[in-house]
Amino acid sequence: MEQQTDYYAKFAELQHVAQDLTQVLAEMKDNISQVLEENAELKIENEHLRSRLSEMDNKKELELPHARKTLEKLYEDGFHVCTVMYGAHRDGHEECAFCLDVIYGERGSK
Repeated sequence: MEQQTDYYAKFAELQHVAQDLTQVLAEMKDNISQVLEENAELKIENEHLRSRLSEMDNKKELELPHARKTLEKLYEDGFHVCTVMYGAHRDGHEECAFCLDVIYGERGSK
């Protein structure tokens, strides 16, 4: 009789372990579904942002007058184009808010 109880206890223990494992697997499945959904949303958002950036780059090239394109080229070559430091080298090609304002700043007021 003791042997039957032993089998029953082992069976009950295995059943409990199986239920715990089933619960863990269900939680993992839910987490994976959430991650895959978020990944799909981020891919779509990334695609839209890349498209928008491409549109903005194309628009920037179209809207920039020739004189400002020349200033932009000088700036990209490492020179200041602002009135504060015109013609000076930009150390390490650091950004200059004054130069960027000269190149792009007044486009909205056309």
